[in-house]
Amino acid sequence: MESRDEGVRAELVSDGTLFEGYHPRMEAVHRENATELRAIIEVYGWPSAELVGPEGADAAWLVLQHSIGDPEFMRYCRTLIEAASNAGRIPRWQFAYLDDRIRVFEGKTQRFGTQFDLKPDGPEITSLEDPIQVDRWRQEVGLATISEVMSRARGLPLPSKAEYEAKQAAGERWRRKVGWTA
Repeated sequence: MESRDEGVRAELVSDGTLFEGYHPRMEAVHRENATELRAIIEVYGWPSAELVGPEGADAAWLVLQHSIGDPEFMRYCRTLIEAASNAGRIPRWQFAYLDDRIRVFEGKTQRFGTQFDLKPDGPEITSLEDPIQVDRWRQEVGLATISEVMSRARGLPLPSKAEYEAKQAAGERWRRKVGWTA
C-alpha cells in the first residue's frame, strides 16, 4: 500500500500535477489503501510493529494519514492510535500528527503544531490550541520545536496570492464534500 501511494505520488510530482488540488489518481489510491487498512484493522486491530514489524507499522500510519477522503475512518483510527500510543505500542508522535490533521480538516485548532500552511508570505503554523504550551507538548511526544520546523519550512516554494486563494477555496469545497465540515 505504501509503495502504491509513493509510486503514484512520484509520477504526479514528476508531471507537475500533484499540487493542483487533490488529484483524482492520488485520491483513488488513498481510498483503495484505506479500504485495505480497514479490513486489516477489523481482523487484527491496529497494525503495530509487534504485529507487522516496524516497516509495516510505519506504512499503516502513512496510509491512515492519507485516508483524508474518509473522515469517519480517520476519527475511528484516532481512538486506536491514541490507545496504542498511550500503551507504548507505537510512537506518541504518530497520534500527535493524526490528531492535528483531523482537527485542522475539521476547522479546529491543533494541539501539537504539526500542520502548517504555505502562504504567499511564507509558511505559517495552522491555528494552535495553546501557543504557550505547544513546544512542551511537542517535546513530550518526541517532536522538534515549532521554531525548528518553521526554519526548515522557510525553504519551500511559495504560492502566489491567486494560487493560494484558489487552493483555499478548493480545499474548503472538498472538506465539505467529504464530510470534514458542514
